[in-house]
Amino acid sequence: RRFCREIPLVAPVYCFKMPLYIAFLSNFSQQPLFFTEYYSEKGKTFELRLVGKIKQQISADPTLHPEYPSSRGLVEFIRQATQVALGRNSRTIAENRMFGVQTPGFNAAVRLGAELLKHWYDVSAAWCGPVYLSVPCDGSLASIFQAAGIPDIRQYYYWDDEQRGVCLEKLLADLERAPERSVVVLSASAHYPTGADLSQNQWARRRLFPFLLLPAQALCYGDLERDAWPVQYCASQGIEVLCAQSFSHCFGLYGEAVGHLLCVLKHSSLLLSMQSQADKIVRSLWAQPSAGGARVVATVLSNSAHLGEVKRIVKRCMLIRAVLREKLRLLGTPGCWDHLTQQGGLFCCTGLNGQQVEFLSNCRHVYLLPSGCVNVSAINSRNLDYIAESIRLALTTSL
Repeated sequence: RRFCREIPLVAPVYCFKMPLYIAFLSNFSQQPLFFTEYYSEKGKTFELRLVGKIKQQISADPTLHPEYPSSRGLVEFIRQATQVALGRNSRTIAENRMFGVQTPGFNAAVRLGAELLKHWYDVSAAWCGPVYLSVPCDGSLASIFQAAGIPDIRQYYYWDDEQRGVCLEKLLADLERAPERSVVVLSASAHYPTGADLSQNQWARRRLFPFLLLPAQALCYGDLERDAWPVQYCASQGIEVLCAQSFSHCFGLYGEAVGHLLCVLKHSSLLLSMQSQADKIVRSLWAQPSAGGARVVATVLSNSAHLGEVKRIVKRCMLIRAVLREKLRLLGTPGCWDHLTQQGGLFCCTGLNGQQVEFLSNCRHVYLLPSGCVNVSAINSRNLDYIAESIRLALTTSL
């Protein structure tokens, strides 16, 4: 008897599908610019030197014994991750109306937050949406909320190709139409995949529930707390908020998946009940997170002087943006490219349309995300000229 029949084939995610395709093109010089990791000038992912030293210290520490952490994770990691999100002198922390949970990566933090949302509102039936996602956004977000039993996924306008930036008017118009108890997923900094963020004076208190994302904290400004400014703003206004954080990008801990979910409550009286819900959900999803990467991150976060390497990464990304913009100008590439240096983080949106992105992949073997967004750290001194010339050709060649 067959138990598995007619199982539908799931379309692969673009950033996982393209490496397999590129592997067949060994006769060409490929320029993949869509991976999510940080790449050094040598075109390789790497771990911060400090992280390597801390790992050696931890492995040689005779006081550490192999044991499972609690379901909520390492206490010191949670304390440090909470402080860099809310600020060291946060009133929210002093009032004890927040808690954190260590998660195995960023997506796990989003999933846990989605599960908690179903218990957040005081209603007889489980809350099931709507959740508003930006256009464009991380392609996995909708699936994560749906897997948590929240089927009502809607979109709000974010990036505007003509303005080459965030269109605040259309964004607000979409969110004004959102019904009560809607959740809006917002980038706190370094929006993926455009790199375009709301400015501080564009944030305002709304009646919607904010679910904030920090997938690459510290890689926008080189400052952990500054990157988390919107989280601090919401908490200071007495707004309930969820925030998914990741520390894998800024420390090069890609294989260790170090994530964190921060929950800010309206009243401290809700703390124990929400923590108990989180514990129950975690036990059914992953039971306990791993301790190794979290110990490293907790050690780094305990001393702000450790972030010198991260600041150098941010400066390099900003330099790449400026050099690419100037190169495009010198080549006489049509259009204004100032938006490249007005964005932050690892990614930026070029403003190229689907046809131009296709030209780049088919004719020049330069691979962008379908939205025209690129990982700027994948651009280096060896491929910069080729990429700039390819963009010029994509805009000037009759397709």
